[in-house]
Amino acid sequence: MPKNQSATDLLKKVRKIEIRTKALSHQIFAGEYHSAFKGRGMAFSEVREYQYGDDVRNMDWNVTARLRAPYVKVFEEERELTVVLLVDVSRSGQFGTAVRTKRELLAEIAAVLSFSAIINNDKVGALFFSDKVEKFIPPAKGRTQLLHIIREMLQLQPTSDGTDIGAALKYLTNAIKKKCTVFLLSDMLDADADGHPRYEDALKVAAGRHDLSVIKVHDPRERALPNVGIINIKDSESGRSAWVNTSSAAVRRQYSSWMATLSQEEKQLFKRYKVDAVDISTADDYVKGLMALFAKR
Repeated sequence: MPKNQSATDLLKKVRKIEIRTKALSHQIFAGEYHSAFKGRGMAFSEVREYQYGDDVRNMDWNVTARLRAPYVKVFEEERELTVVLLVDVSRSGQFGTAVRTKRELLAEIAAVLSFSAIINNDKVGALFFSDKVEKFIPPAKGRTQLLHIIREMLQLQPTSDGTDIGAALKYLTNAIKKKCTVFLLSDMLDADADGHPRYEDALKVAAGRHDLSVIKVHDPRERALPNVGIINIKDSESGRSAWVNTSSAAVRRQYSSWMATLSQEEKQLFKRYKVDAVDISTADDYVKGLMALFAKR
């Protein structure tokens, strides 16, 4: 009985998120998604003789040498995209002091992007990760695929608590050889003690091979420690805990400095490797954030 009840509750949650995100995708995002991402990929079509004004970078030197006349490769816009969602399911996503937890926000944003892809007849897949790849759903079309992704977002119980963005990006580059559109959805809390992101090398490779965008989520309370005296703080991912005197201005400054360093380093990484990114709070409406991301493109 509890098992049937659990399945019923899950179906209700799936249906609820489907209704809301389907409406948003049809009414708001479908056009913006299409204009922002369609036509980003180019597929080889044929070769033809060189004409004045052709880009010499498209020269097909093998054909040119064989026929002893200049030939160029002709490309056409790809009409179908492959979209892959990299969804962070680490334990830090369970934190939330506003309207929703970070994981709930990520799930709804992922559902909207999935619907937008399906509406545009694109393939969509998902990779769920903690400090390892928890589950990979290969790209496919259709509503069945969409509901499969939504169900996993709602019910997947990760086997690990940590975060390793680099491992997820490396898995992606190995699993998907053809260029695709990738959305990395995470709180991006994957840095060393000095606030330096640990995933730069993997980001560089993935951004060079795929059309990568980052959707970062955060909770307002994460940006600064409140002055509430001595409290016990536990790291949700490592399990380590410590007593912290939040009344100390020096402690609060040190924490804020670490968060500021992390944010600045992220921005520099994204700029260096030409990755479009947006930062969305759990307290805000994510519609504006997604519209801002699409507008950047």
